[in-house]
Order: sequence, then C-alpha cells, then structure tokens
Amino acid sequence: MRSLFIMSLIFAGVIYTNYEVIQNPVHTVHVEEKDKNSTLQVVEKEKVKKVVKVKKKHSISKKKQRFFALVVPAIQKVHQEQEKRFERITKELESGVKSTEIEHLKKLYRVKTNTELLLALKPHPQSIVIAQAAIESAWGTSRFFREANNIFGMWSKDPNEPRIAAGVKREGKRTIWLKKFASLNESIRQYYQTIGRVKDYKAFRELRFETDDVKLLVKKLDKYSELGDKYTQILASVIRHNNLTQYDK
Repeated sequence: MRSLFIMSLIFAGVIYTNYEVIQNPVHTVHVEEKDKNSTLQVVEKEKVKKVVKVKKKHSISKKKQRFFALVVPAIQKVHQEQEKRFERITKELESGVKSTEIEHLKKLYRVKTNTELLLALKPHPQSIVIAQAAIESAWGTSRFFREANNIFGMWSKDPNEPRIAAGVKREGKRTIWLKKFASLNESIRQYYQTIGRVKDYKAFRELRFETDDVKLLVKKLDKYSELGDKYTQILASVIRHNNLTQYDK
C-alpha cells in the first residue's frame, strides 16, 4: 500500500528577501492513506492556550515575533516527548523487554527490526523543525496554519477526517484538501510521524541516528519538496539567518 507521496507545490510566487519567507509558503505537502494506527495516543490531555495568531498585515519582525511565541513552545514540548519516548524504548529494547507498545510502534512505523524502529523514533534537531515550520506556514501567516493548525502543509485524502479546502485547485481542476488539526501539538506529532515512516526520508533517518549536525542533515531533506536541492538551501539559510541552532543546545 502506498502510504505517502510527495505532491507538487500549491502556490507559485514564493519570495525570499534575505532568506526570509515573506509571501506564500512553500507548500511541500504530504498525503498519507487512511491508517487506523496513524495517530499516536497521548494520555495527558493537552491544555489549549488562546494565542493571537500571526496576521499577514504585520511586518516581518512582528510575524517572526508571534511565530516564535506561538510555535516554538509547541515544538519544544513535542520534541521533548519524542526524546523521552526514544530513550525509554531504547532502554527497553536493550534489556530485551517485549511490550505491546513496541509492537504497536513497529506497526505504526511499518518496520520489522529494533534498529529500524529506533531509526524511526529518534528526533532530529529542533532548528530543522522550526525552519520547516516557518517555510511551510510563511511564518505562521498561511491560511492552513491559521484555520487548521496545519503547520507543515499536510494534505488529506480522507473525506471523513477534519480538513479544509485549498484556495487554489491543482492544475486548475482538482480541489486539494488539507488536514485540520485540533492543536499545533497534534500537527507537529504528525510531522514527526511522517518523517519517521516514509521511505523518502530513509536516508535522513539513517543520518540523524548517527549525527545531529544540522548542516549535514538538511541536505537529506531534498525529497521533502519538489524544489529538491533548492529547498535544502533555503532551509539551511533560514536556520542560519535566524540563528535557529540556539534551540538545539
């Protein structure tokens, strides 16, 4: 079963000035087929805070200020969850413990071996996540972000799940639907899950298991966008010019 494929850009006319996304996001979107195990369960009920989201009319500095205030805490929270789970599962696997959770995760990430599972679960530096969030949501100004908490432009193929229609049709004919998330945290978890189980990111997973070197890792995300190597250059530039590696310390 084809679980996910890279789709083409929704919008044209992305403008970069000093490596800052100032117009439309690079909607590098992804679609996953219906999977009853596709959403990781979070026991603790999240408290949704009311935060004024970024508006398009604001200046670049204002957009960034609000983006960092809204998105970075959510990314930090989910990243911490990912790290704790990775460390816990690593210890369980090393001790030979067999659990229903491990079996569930193997099915969720479509892997067979313990090594493949650890490759899927290890989180990568937050600077990369933040930069991708900034690019894909145009610093939190995209309609998908504002109306659907969809930070990373995830497409939807399931008419029964919460979703919204894109304003521009594919090739002027087909309506594109994007997932609608209950919270930013949910959107970020879906992003990590996508990176962890899609074959296009296998090389990225293998490298992130060996190193946290951001400069090397971003080069393995060329399949995240139809822009290919250009996308990785933009990603590296956003990280560098906004000093995002400070969040990796």
